[in-house]
Amino acid sequence: MIRIAMWSGPRNISTALMRSFEARGDCQVVDEPLYAAYLAATGVEHPGRDAILASQPTDPVEALEALDEAATGDAPALQFEKHMAQHWQPDWPLDAMTQARHAFLIRKPEAVVASYARVRDSPDAKELGLLQQADLVEALQRAGQRAVVMDGDELRANPGDMLPRLCEALQIPYTDAMLSWPAGRRDTDGVWAPFWYGRVEASTSFTRATHAPPCPDHLAEVVTALKPAYDRLYGLRIGPSPDT
Repeated sequence: MIRIAMWSGPRNISTALMRSFEARGDCQVVDEPLYAAYLAATGVEHPGRDAILASQPTDPVEALEALDEAATGDAPALQFEKHMAQHWQPDWPLDAMTQARHAFLIRKPEAVVASYARVRDSPDAKELGLLQQADLVEALQRAGQRAVVMDGDELRANPGDMLPRLCEALQIPYTDAMLSWPAGRRDTDGVWAPFWYGRVEASTSFTRATHAPPCPDHLAEVVTALKPAYDRLYGLRIGPSPDT
């Protein structure tokens, strides 16, 4: 089995991309398998915290071992692991994920911060994933592993172009089945789905990004703190085909 570790941050299209991979028919998906371990390690309060802690291993090593175990036996050809980069803690064993092919889904910090501010008025830069994504990419590169980077808004603008390019970079076959999926909740969704997945549950395909609201003035410093990480990652991204 081929394991794909997709690292995103909040207010991107990571759950829609999970739907896309699940629609292939040859892929099992794992929704944020390190969420409980993150909550246990940091003590942060999130909606549904107690249910999340009860639903997954709270020890990161155990959670990572569970991913290996899920990828064995009669499993399908692919395992897509949807990870939030901010869940990863610096002292966790990244070498435990050397068997995975790593990809990163990024978005402009202005859009991320403006969207996230609707939920949390004063987010910290560390809550938004970009800093951790940049650190993870650098750590993987030092270990000699490839990191595939894709911009979520570019994917939404032309999934018929970007999904084949993503699959090519991950060295897996592409199928048009990835372009659409049935609406509704999945058994594979995490227990946090009732708090966050309303929009994706109504979706049946990728849709173009709407115009982002202006970023609140008091969060300009957060955008500034995130921009160098985003710029580094954007420079590594798979861009659209030249003729699109």
